[in-house]
Amino acid sequence: MVLALDTTLSSVSRVGALEHSFVADSARRVAPAVVRIDTERTVERQAFDPGLIDPLLRDLLGDPQAGPERERGQGSGVVINAEGLILTNAHVVDRVESVSVTVADGEQLDGHVVGFDSVTDLALVQLEGRKLPPKAPLGDSEAIEVGDWAIALGTPFGLERTVTLGIVSSLHRNINSLGFSDKRLDLIQTDAAINPGNSGGPLVNAEGEVIGINTLVRSGPGAGLGFAIPINLAQKVADQLQQQGEVIHPYIGLQLVGLTPRIARDHNRDPNALVQLPERTGALVQSVLPQGPAEQAGLRRGDLVIAVETNTVTDPQTLLEVVDAARIEEPLPLTVLRNGRELTLSVKPAPLPGIG
Repeated sequence: MVLALDTTLSSVSRVGALEHSFVADSARRVAPAVVRIDTERTVERQAFDPGLIDPLLRDLLGDPQAGPERERGQGSGVVINAEGLILTNAHVVDRVESVSVTVADGEQLDGHVVGFDSVTDLALVQLEGRKLPPKAPLGDSEAIEVGDWAIALGTPFGLERTVTLGIVSSLHRNINSLGFSDKRLDLIQTDAAINPGNSGGPLVNAEGEVIGINTLVRSGPGAGLGFAIPINLAQKVADQLQQQGEVIHPYIGLQLVGLTPRIARDHNRDPNALVQLPERTGALVQSVLPQGPAEQAGLRRGDLVIAVETNTVTDPQTLLEVVDAARIEEPLPLTVLRNGRELTLSVKPAPLPGIG
């Protein structure tokens, strides 16, 4: 009997001494700052074609009328400062009329949209209330490497306080390659499960620091891949939204494709090719936006951009990164190859139109 009692006590002692995983520790550190965001907005309901409605149903219900109706949405967010400022996705709060925020202890607070930037899919929501949740510890997205742990927190499908685990699968994944031509983002790719409702929630490293803002998941072929906006970019955008209420993105008005010597050679061998391409690396101008900065600077379809300022252009992304960091209306020298001759043209970036 004594031996049995000792064994039981020993088992209890071992259970009490069990340590939690780093995932539990990381999630516990960030979870108090993770919120659920519920939104409402008015949308116009479209009238049905009367010819498509069964006559009996029309007699019973009448003709459906077009008109406004309330649309509800949901997403996640993370508190980034002591004043209750929440970072989330722009598509979560785009054109909404009311914002309700549920904090970690279940309390519901009102919020209002400070500003959003559709180009980077980021937005700020200000919490209203006396008792505000703590802010999340923010990490450095430039310090992460492929293979690092990645932990996603949020409210997928309305299921609050959900935590999933994976790794950083890739870095600097261009969002344009995912079919979003109206965005400018290099994303963190992860296999941590990100589902509808996770949008705007944090992606966290093994130390419990926010390294990204979850933004989308790939469905269909290749499903299971999630993407997050690097926190370093998110912080810059948040600062501009807080100070100015908007983010100004420089643009020059070019549609570009990457060119390499091999692609050029394959093209030039085609007997039906209308033009011969230079067999070198660069960003080939596919089209020039009418009345845009590039057209005003003299760029043409078929030009090959090989340098911007002192930087060699190896692909379109190299040029876009320099343009993104450029000042509005400040001359930006481009070296282009046209008909075998190198030309230097000066283009003045302008604010990207149609944002908001």
